[in-house]
Amino acid sequence: MKDITNKLQTIAANLLNEGKVDVFLAWQKGVTDYQTSPLFVRKAEDADRIVFDEYSINNLAAALLKYRDGHEKIGIAVKGCDSRAIVRLLEDNQFTRERLYIVGICCPGMKDPLKAMKAGSALGATEQLPELAAKCYDCIQPNPVIYDELLGTEQTPRAGERFTRVAQIEAMTADERYAFFTHEFSKCIRCYGCRQVCPACNCRTCIFDEMKPQWVGRENNETDNMMYQLVRYYHMAGRCIECGECERVCPVDIPLMLLSQKLVKDVAKFFGPYEAGMEYVPGRKPPLSLYQDQDPDYFM
Repeated sequence: MKDITNKLQTIAANLLNEGKVDVFLAWQKGVTDYQTSPLFVRKAEDADRIVFDEYSINNLAAALLKYRDGHEKIGIAVKGCDSRAIVRLLEDNQFTRERLYIVGICCPGMKDPLKAMKAGSALGATEQLPELAAKCYDCIQPNPVIYDELLGTEQTPRAGERFTRVAQIEAMTADERYAFFTHEFSKCIRCYGCRQVCPACNCRTCIFDEMKPQWVGRENNETDNMMYQLVRYYHMAGRCIECGECERVCPVDIPLMLLSQKLVKDVAKFFGPYEAGMEYVPGRKPPLSLYQDQDPDYFM
């Protein structure tokens, strides 16, 4: 990964020096080995702070929403799942392709810095750090699907057991599923971390921030927590690119990707085959974002 780091630094410095981008989004190293965090570079001389290592797990695409109303040109480093998020933002008209310079990186899989932090603390001193982050074991596209430059060696998808957890939930009775999700969602502290980290959560005014009218209460109770999670994930139907960041950042370990992957599976079955963000075709929209006069209406 040192070679990719060096190339990223050179590319970012050249783009900034030549005025081709105003800011370059990548990663930087923190105090400890596992503290690799997002970096926003505006000066060529700061490009040497850029790194790419096994903890460059953050999906930088969500940060593009901070720039959507401006005119700055953005350089960005993306892994496979990150690049699918770029496609989603383009399809949602949140950004234009002309404003982006995308450096794709073939991803060998990332480690989870949160798990590494816990393993290195007294709380998890007896735990063994997994080889890869949990979300990387379900990855169907480790290679960027959209880019201006490509770095690294093409990787093989690792999604052999992609819908295993979904199958376990589907095998439950309706009452068992309700009890399962009621228990899981009862842990939710409504920190909105899952929403903030999601590149597909790009509404300018979120329904959960509305006060007049207030569609969903903010209390930590069964009804409001259930409404928050179900409404958010139905908004993701046909749009989730399975980057897994929602589940990774959840401070109370709710298995949020269960809902996403169930919807991914069903959208592909009923409206597909379809996988969100796998190819950028200007003007193309995901299945549930389209309406045609000849659509069947037998469900009404």
